Amino acid sequence: MSHLARTYVKFLQQSKTSTLGQVRQMSAGHDPDGWKMWKKVFFLVGIPVIVLGHVNAFGMSDGSEHMAPEFVPYDHLRIRTKGFPWGDGNHSLIHNNHLNALPNGYEEHEE
Repeated sequence: MSHLARTYVKFLQQSKTSTLGQVRQMSAGHDPDGWKMWKKVFFLVGIPVIVLGHVNAFGMSDGSEHMAPEFVPYDHLRIRTKGFPWGDGNHSLIHNNHLNALPNGYEEHEE
């Protein structure tokens, strides 16, 4: 533990002696036109990756994620000991007819 403390103190003493000019010289020199490379990288790599990600996420979906899962009446789920204080007392505040089942099953929809 004392070795760690000595190393830390030595590090702090060295950091006090270095000036801002020395710190800047440690980094590599930069090309004044370096922004042009990053602009090309953005347009040639970044945008195509974003477009392909959107195509993968939204264009190639089969629509099965919009179907409600099969209702299984488990005893430990959807317990209503007291009705909600809004509406008919059976629907939650952010109820979704397609995904949230009531205690007796999904609501029927005429589509």
